[in-house]
Amino acid sequence: MGIRVQQAGQDDRELVVSVLEEAFHHDPVSSWVFPDEAHRRAVHGKFLGVFADITLAEGRIDVAEDGAAVALWLPVPAGAPEEEDPTPALMRQTADPDNERCELVGRLTGKVHPHDRAHSYLLMIGVSPQRQGEGVGAELIRAELDRCDRDGVPAYLEASSARSRTLYERLGFRFLGSAVELPDGPSMWPMWREPQAG
Repeated sequence: MGIRVQQAGQDDRELVVSVLEEAFHHDPVSSWVFPDEAHRRAVHGKFLGVFADITLAEGRIDVAEDGAAVALWLPVPAGAPEEEDPTPALMRQTADPDNERCELVGRLTGKVHPHDRAHSYLLMIGVSPQRQGEGVGAELIRAELDRCDRDGVPAYLEASSARSRTLYERLGFRFLGSAVELPDGPSMWPMWREPQAG
């Protein structure tokens, strides 16, 4: 397919959040965090904006040249964090302070995140609904996976749907064996990919 990939800057924040909001509006996890669709529409962008801001500051956001897809990558060093990650509380505070699920999803995924080796973390990838199923997301992910393979760096993510899990498996990710079970909600699948030679 061969899409061209650009790196997002601060000026692209609105585009990034817009693509994520559209891509994740009906996602099982987003629907669990914000069960009421009208409320989700009102606060979802604030919630996703936290991810965009953190990644713009600490990682890299790849954008398909036509703006149809975005991938948020964070470098994670080896070793357990010395202090508790403030991100889950920030997600709740920023988006929906009375909604504990905003924070809980981050706490639960944080508990299972591996820290024994440095790796590249695919925090989120979003593809505009009208472009889903065309391979755009896979191409965008491959841009980083190629770098991982060249540099000998593993990659990690949490799949938020059975459909996305299947895509990630085709890209070389393997389920780590224990799902994150959201209370009265969907599962998330932690997945790891070893760097691949040639």
